[in-house]
Amino acid sequence: MLQANEVARRFGAIEQAIGQAAQLCGSAQEMPMDLKDCINQLDQQKASVRQAIDAHDDARIRQAVDNMESLGDRAKKACGTAARLTPEMKQAVLKVHDELSDLKHELH
Repeated sequence: MLQANEVARRFGAIEQAIGQAAQLCGSAQEMPMDLKDCINQLDQQKASVRQAIDAHDDARIRQAVDNMESLGDRAKKACGTAARLTPEMKQAVLKVHDELSDLKHELH
């Protein structure tokens, strides 16, 4: 298991990546609903991970990151099938996915 301060630091980067994807999602003209839904859910679930980190609850952190990583997988898949996404949006979604996936693997 990573040290608590390392988990908090890494999750801070994930929060920023989700924020960037959410911002791009909000300004996008054409966005698949599944992708928009995934980004919105990721944005909402950030708080539960942050609470688990603050409480130093390793089991809750792992569970919340696992849930978010599944959403990241869905977002990546939706991104791959979307016809008209900007390169910035695709890059933002892939960054969220990759960061969550890396953190998940290091937590297990």
